[in-house]
Amino acid sequence: MSALRKAIDKDTGVATLTLDRPARHNAIDLETAGELADAWREFRFDESVRTIVVTGAGDRAFCTGIDRGVDVPQPASPYTIDDPLIAIGPKTNDLWKPVIAAVNGMACGGAFYLIGEAEFVVADEHATFFDPHTTYGMVSAFETIHMAQRMPFGEVARMALMGTAERISARRAHETGLVSELTAPGGALAAATRAAEVIASYPTEAVQGTVRALWSAKEAARSQALAHAPHLIALGNLPPDRQAELFGTRRGGGFRTR
Repeated sequence: MSALRKAIDKDTGVATLTLDRPARHNAIDLETAGELADAWREFRFDESVRTIVVTGAGDRAFCTGIDRGVDVPQPASPYTIDDPLIAIGPKTNDLWKPVIAAVNGMACGGAFYLIGEAEFVVADEHATFFDPHTTYGMVSAFETIHMAQRMPFGEVARMALMGTAERISARRAHETGLVSELTAPGGALAAATRAAEVIASYPTEAVQGTVRALWSAKEAARSQALAHAPHLIALGNLPPDRQAELFGTRRGGGFRTR
């Protein structure tokens, strides 16, 4: 059974892509990662799709990154790493149609691969953002690079270094520029869809050219930073058994929200 739902409104030109694993807080396993990459590539060639909204099923989580139950074999080289989430975003799959992220509930860890490659973010007031990597002995590289394109340096550093000890509220995320619009609980998807419909109503060439122009403004620095990420992770991560130990001892700890 697919963990990804796709819906296309042919009248408006808006596609909705929903991570549909609410029982797993919409965490991404290997199958879902492949489905995401396939969906972005499918949208590239579908002329009826002009704008996409990406969201998560349920009200508890937008996405909580990689599913902790996934086993990803790694090469022995300390200078490379196989990242199952590397190709889950639209830009990685050469899709330059506008993407809006509608965030409901938790967005953490690998969720930033999706948020980082969206044009902008709409969030429910109860949404929270955090990055658990350092807590469990893992380097936050791709996530921090994506977020450094959207938030002030100090805010990204604090989120990444504080790990699970602190969640950023949707309101704080709005204040720092990560979120462009706040909605009442349950309203993010509708608000994102309204914005997507407006954008989809404009001439396609102008819209996609504008998307490319926006990304070209920061693409050189972003590409150089991402090139360093794999070996930073390979050299800095604790062994999997030690990560698992930390995950077990620190799971369910208290959080502070700001």
